[in-house]
Amino acid sequence: MLTIQDFKELKTKEGFINLLKTKQPEEQFKDTLNTLAYEKELKMLQAELVDLQQWVAKHKKRVCVIFEGRDAAGKGSAIRRFIEHLNPRSMRVVALTKPTDVEKGQWYFRRYIKEMPNPGEIVFFDRSWYNRAVVEPVMGFCNEEEYDKFMVQVPEFEHMLYEDGVDLIKFWFSISKEEQVRRFNSRLQSPLKRWKFSPVDQEGQKRWDDYTYYKEQMFSKTHTTFSPWIIIKTNIKKEARLESMRYVLSKFKYENKGNSGIELFPDPNIAQRYHRLVKQID
Repeated sequence: MLTIQDFKELKTKEGFINLLKTKQPEEQFKDTLNTLAYEKELKMLQAELVDLQQWVAKHKKRVCVIFEGRDAAGKGSAIRRFIEHLNPRSMRVVALTKPTDVEKGQWYFRRYIKEMPNPGEIVFFDRSWYNRAVVEPVMGFCNEEEYDKFMVQVPEFEHMLYEDGVDLIKFWFSISKEEQVRRFNSRLQSPLKRWKFSPVDQEGQKRWDDYTYYKEQMFSKTHTTFSPWIIIKTNIKKEARLESMRYVLSKFKYENKGNSGIELFPDPNIAQRYHRLVKQID
């Protein structure tokens, strides 16, 4: 058993790990080891993201990363890890509320075009124009004509972004039905997270199969060579954060790439390019 004197003498995480190994069986502190390994990898990947951001700013690149997925899939927490050490002057997070009456009368994509990255900027979308592909038709927030028009226009819209030089990365954070319920219950039990739970979340569980149908329609009609969908399995949040970071970093040839010594290619068992034969957990 660890003593107070042990803690007083500890100076580093590595020292803590070595001390644990001498004091008790490794199985008893496996979770602690995993957490320490995760924190170490996270720090190194965040250092790589800082290098990427500096390269984006220097070369006036425009990078847009969108996070889509069912409620409680971990989109927001992943974005927080992405941006934790980035320069806020050349980075933004976009999380739009429901459209105003004026916006409802405009071309659907207009409110998103205004949020596109400026030269030298990275923009992270916590949900995006793909609300109309899944959430809105499931919840009855758009009619069939609006939905059909959107699905026809999306590939054209994204091809225009591609031709204009915007680097667009599309993540779908995939979560199982059982894990979603567990996270919903966790939110309800926490006074700090209770605000995240809404009637729409509850309906999402009831309409799980409807979500699945529209999700598959979205993949089949909007997955393109110039704008592919990347599915991230998120039942284990820490893995999802690390592998989504790796994927973004793997897409660019920025200066000092790999200096941290961390592996920059994502695990294909967790981060997968969409294919109709890929086995999904949601």
